[in-house]
Amino acid sequence: MRVAIIGTGYVGLVSGACFADFGHTVTCVDKDAVKIEKLKDGVMPIYEPGLDALVASNVKEERLFFTTDAREAIKDADAVFIAVGTPSRRGDGHADLSYVYGAAEEIAGLMDGFTVVVTKSTVPVGTGDEVEEIIRKARPEAEFAVVSNPEFLREGAAIKDFKIPDRVVVGTEDARAREVMKELYRPLFLNETPILFTSRRTSELIKYAANAFLAVKITFINEMADLCEKVGANVQEVSRGIGLDGRIGAKFLNAGPGYGGSCFPKDTLALTKTANDYGSPVRIVDTVIDVNAARKKAMADKVIAAMGGDVTGKTIGVLGLAFKQNTDDMRDAPSLDILPALQAAGARVVAYDPEAMKEAAHLLKNIEFAGSAYAAVDGADAMVIITEWDQFRALDMGRIKTAMKGNVVVDLRNIYSPEDMAKRGFAYTSIGRPEEFSRQPGNMELT
Repeated sequence: MRVAIIGTGYVGLVSGACFADFGHTVTCVDKDAVKIEKLKDGVMPIYEPGLDALVASNVKEERLFFTTDAREAIKDADAVFIAVGTPSRRGDGHADLSYVYGAAEEIAGLMDGFTVVVTKSTVPVGTGDEVEEIIRKARPEAEFAVVSNPEFLREGAAIKDFKIPDRVVVGTEDARAREVMKELYRPLFLNETPILFTSRRTSELIKYAANAFLAVKITFINEMADLCEKVGANVQEVSRGIGLDGRIGAKFLNAGPGYGGSCFPKDTLALTKTANDYGSPVRIVDTVIDVNAARKKAMADKVIAAMGGDVTGKTIGVLGLAFKQNTDDMRDAPSLDILPALQAAGARVVAYDPEAMKEAAHLLKNIEFAGSAYAAVDGADAMVIITEWDQFRALDMGRIKTAMKGNVVVDLRNIYSPEDMAKRGFAYTSIGRPEEFSRQPGNMELT
């Protein structure tokens, strides 16, 4: 099939490359001429493991194309995907749908013959109705169907998530559109992937509900971590103990400095705004938003407390800036709250991240960037781990100890063992694992 994708951001680019790898002919359209030229040259605008190779192979096989001219791409397409950004709108927190509506207007003027217009962007309930109205008003005679097909891609694992998904959700009640979508995703039928066909509004809400529920799980275990520190329990063992319950599940129960990224912050906020507009508030999600925001700010206090309550003139080596590993995404990353607070308290901050430093340089002021983890902690009074990159999981702690001026380590991802760090002479602080309790007899052992 012939597919056009409007937008070459995270969702559009990954979706386009994966659809092309399924064997479809895909043209990705973007108004940013510089980005398009870089993509033609094989330069990715984002870091996503394996994406550069996937794009290159499908460009070589002439299944994947990039252009700023939407005319031919849309005119010849069986399906046109809207994959533009929907950031939080300034002032009120609602999703900004101006890019979605702009794409709909452009598609209306260029499509030829029956066309399935697919909203891939994360949008509030009812957006598909608005898109349909925009197209119908511009082209009353046109044959088309508007479909909701939300994405469920995790940054850092997006290609796998697209090709081996837990499910594919398609919101349409149009028979022709249903057949087009089945053909687009036909390769997944071989893996017996659940493909859920539902109404368009239901599909739109599924996306928001899924992200909100995951944000709730993250925030719940973070609050349990705080309680663990007060009562002398171990949050990792609490997580394991509840996660073995099939009704709960183990995923998204890792305590940390709070969620961030491109989805959870804006999607939880947009859901609460939509719910309030309809007079059906989702109070648990309102609370999650507040608790998560407070948690990120509290992490700087945790670091300062670990350093004796005063960081004036102290040097802190920070490992990890992106909101999670395997991405360069800095959107709502905990580091954006933690590092400025440490600076405001008088600390000098030296940071290292394998992929996110270029983006971080635009968002963080007066931060010194290092070329490696070891360089970041050279002469530091403390080391703080914010992002759980794999390369931070097996650092040479002897080398770290020699390089550092002090011995304070604050591990906001629980990568290391409190007992091992204590043996190495570090003053170690983690999340929900008070050092004085972590080595007591009776810790859980699963056999």
